[in-house]
Amino acid sequence: MATATATAGAGAPGPAAPAAAAGTPASGGAAPGSQGVLIGDRLYSGVLITLENCLLPDDKLRFTPSMSSGLDTDTETDLRVVGCELIQAAGILLRLPQVAMATGQVLFQRFFYTKSFVKHSMEHVSMACVHLASKIEEAPRRIRDVINVFHRLRHLREKKKPVPLLLDQDYVNLKNQIIKAERRVLKELGFCVHVKHPHKIIVMYLQVLECERNRHLVQTSWNYMNDSLRTDVFVRFQPESIACACIYLAARTLEIPLPNRPHWFLLFGATEEEIQEICLKILQLYTRKKVDLTHLEGEVEKRRYALDEAKAQAKGLLPGGTQVLDSTSRFSPAPKPELGVTPFPGPGGAGRVTFLRLVVPSPAGSRESRGIPQGRPRRQAFPTLCEECPEESGGREESQGRQPGEREKRQRLYIWRVQVTEPLTEPE
Repeated sequence: MATATATAGAGAPGPAAPAAAAGTPASGGAAPGSQGVLIGDRLYSGVLITLENCLLPDDKLRFTPSMSSGLDTDTETDLRVVGCELIQAAGILLRLPQVAMATGQVLFQRFFYTKSFVKHSMEHVSMACVHLASKIEEAPRRIRDVINVFHRLRHLREKKKPVPLLLDQDYVNLKNQIIKAERRVLKELGFCVHVKHPHKIIVMYLQVLECERNRHLVQTSWNYMNDSLRTDVFVRFQPESIACACIYLAARTLEIPLPNRPHWFLLFGATEEEIQEICLKILQLYTRKKVDLTHLEGEVEKRRYALDEAKAQAKGLLPGGTQVLDSTSRFSPAPKPELGVTPFPGPGGAGRVTFLRLVVPSPAGSRESRGIPQGRPRRQAFPTLCEECPEESGGREESQGRQPGEREKRQRLYIWRVQVTEPLTEPE
């Protein structure tokens, strides 16, 4: 299964390619002799058709989208580890082959190097990766089964008695969110979901080293390989280097000598620096403290709330969605000074209920010409109108009964009912 990767695209980044594959015409509208391939409205450096894994450049590895959202490195690493552990545990309960669980974890790692943990739910993406990987590796599972397994894992993690999942509206909403998350994963990865796993490579290398009869060495190397899926080594190094590192680490652990003059891994194209870095990544997993997923979700929720509050303040809105009133802005709930406002006492006299008469000039043009349907005028910016006014009820009825064609020639009459505390004098 070949994958086509646009090397400068926003999807799944791949290794740089200077040009399109030899003998294959570049797709898009690039002119002959131009630098790059034009696909849609974006210019790419080339199109690479390969079966190799998609490796990320150093700049994307150093500064991730989660860091830009304010999430610290330790919390992000813990979320990656917990997410991969959830995928592995769910795959075991779903009786998926190991290759499907490995594919899901690699897709999970790739996705969160393009998107932030703060903006996307870790658990929903984990479910989507399990469902997607089961279809990629030709062992499909239903979304309902995936949801039931994660529901059981959550209850076991919280030390609660597992109860069946109700098929209510919440279940339907969760199912739709997983479907959307799966589509989002495919979109962000550019539909490049091929993963070349090092498991078979380990067996082949051990056969070359004539160590395939040592079952303990083979199993230990295989175990280190499965543990490395919880790290980001699959987006940093080629699978051949990862296989060599797992064999190297297993041999050192079991104190089994391997050829070192020259080093055996040089035969397979790996370097000592790569092997040491991969081994360090794997060994760091065993020194990390066990984290509480509830605590991690709380940290993510704090960052999400801070981002929402910052966006609301940037738009002039409070976190609750209430617009901030600025005295220097044009909007004000008070009447404009150019409008005619005339106070006059109501039936209760001063200090009780008083009516304010506000005369608002009609805008130029009828409501029909401005595309506004017929009916009562919009009054969102005004207080509630008084139901009846003893002095102006006739004028209101007359104004409501006028013809639409005369609307631009008339003035609208609004009666405000307010409570005042000081006597009002009659206008001269």
